[in-house]
Amino acid sequence: MTETETAAISQALLDQALVEEALKKSGLVWVAAGAGAEAAAPQALWHAWVDGAVCVVGDGEGEQPLPGLTDGGTATVTVRSKDKGGRLVAFPAKVVELEPRGEAWSAAVDELKGKRLNAPDAETMTDRWARECRVLRLEPAGELTQHPGAMPDGGGAAAPVPTSATTRQAIPAGLPKLLFRRKRRA
Repeated sequence: MTETETAAISQALLDQALVEEALKKSGLVWVAAGAGAEAAAPQALWHAWVDGAVCVVGDGEGEQPLPGLTDGGTATVTVRSKDKGGRLVAFPAKVVELEPRGEAWSAAVDELKGKRLNAPDAETMTDRWARECRVLRLEPAGELTQHPGAMPDGGGAAAPVPTSATTRQAIPAGLPKLLFRRKRRA
């Protein structure tokens, strides 16, 4: 084995370890269905890391939406740093829909049910997931697109959605004085 091949294998193992460690610590990932210029807007999804893949559940009543994620499709997964909150790693993934009640589905659901917060039906949640929801595996498929030392220049922030809502205006300068005066009299 040449020195170049050894370095490539070593880098692949380091990348795999980075992805696995980041996903084990993170409770939230950003997933964009598709790849490249045709990728959809990223969606925040809670997940579990199971057998080398990101597993998510959704598209059912009261569960997270999984827009654009289809069996056999592709997605881009972005993971944030647990301590700093910034983007840590991004990678392409292959989307695989798991057959309800199959062996892989059961393994994924066992991990996911422990991560599901505020479930209205904790005792029967897995039965509801089998009936109404989709459980997907997002399997890493290719080299990292972003990682420490190779991040894009832009911040990656999306423009706010247009709305008629407004932010609160600054309070009048004399208001604190009026409020404090009332408290003293009481």
